[in-house]
Amino acid sequence: MKAWFARHYGGPDVLRLEEVDKPVPKPGEILVKVHASTVNSADRRIRACDFPPGMKTLGRLALGWSRPRQPILGTELSGVVEAIGQGVRQYSPGEAVYAFPGGKMGAHAEYVMFKEAGPLAHLPEGVSMQTAAALCFGGTTALSYLRRAGVREGQSMLVLGGAGAVGSAMVQLGKLAGAQITATTSAGNLDLVAAFGAGRVIDYRHTDVARLGERFDVVADTVGAMDFATAQRLLKPNGRYLAISGAMKEMLGSLRKGPDGKRMIVGPADERREDVIELGRLAARGQYRPHIDKVYAFTDLPAAHAHADTGHKRGSVVVQVAE
Repeated sequence: MKAWFARHYGGPDVLRLEEVDKPVPKPGEILVKVHASTVNSADRRIRACDFPPGMKTLGRLALGWSRPRQPILGTELSGVVEAIGQGVRQYSPGEAVYAFPGGKMGAHAEYVMFKEAGPLAHLPEGVSMQTAAALCFGGTTALSYLRRAGVREGQSMLVLGGAGAVGSAMVQLGKLAGAQITATTSAGNLDLVAAFGAGRVIDYRHTDVARLGERFDVVADTVGAMDFATAQRLLKPNGRYLAISGAMKEMLGSLRKGPDGKRMIVGPADERREDVIELGRLAARGQYRPHIDKVYAFTDLPAAHAHADTGHKRGSVVVQVAE
């Protein structure tokens, strides 16, 4: 099979398409033929060794000191069950599925192996392969942080960076949880973010949200646009600042509450099979749909990385691996 390898840290030019042995499923394993995947912020950060301030040493220790320990990137995919190992009961060859390998990665390949109880699910009727491939990176992050923040009906939430994969999921899933959503983005994305469900959309280049004079129950920062000290001016008493792109400073700062019970929530998002399944259900009901910015051929994966590097992708960048 073919797979893209990042055997060194660097720009998109470090990626190499290589031929490797096709895996054979062992008992309890499922081999999935990948139809589509994505290139998201995690992929580009790992490939470039571009970690948040204060996190580079920890990032290298966790992910590989001089090169990515897992050279095949890719956190999410859709595809078809190619083969199953002995004892597998929930899946059969030919069934359409979607999956979220998450931090284990490996989705930028023609085939990926999963345990039967792993982070995959049957593709719901009416959900396309491209949509399914983009469900989980932004969706699981949003669900995880909304759950930690206890977002509920009638609360107000400000989403910083409403057009990205995580931001667009946060707008949609926050609204579904009953929150009243205000979101920021650039002028060219105002209508798009409003279509995701934000009741009000602000062009951050022309309006300083820190000076709005308004208070929110939750500030969800998906792009590292501010710090906790700034966010406190925007939070109601007992409000929560979600530092989704937080660095070491935020992790240390989260150990201490701010005034009036205000607190910061930071750290890796949960990677739960239950969330993977739930996102498929929501997509089938039309309650959550990831926005697809561009679609690249598998052979053009470095170009997809280059687009993600611009920092201006809207929603998800999909890579079409197979028809």
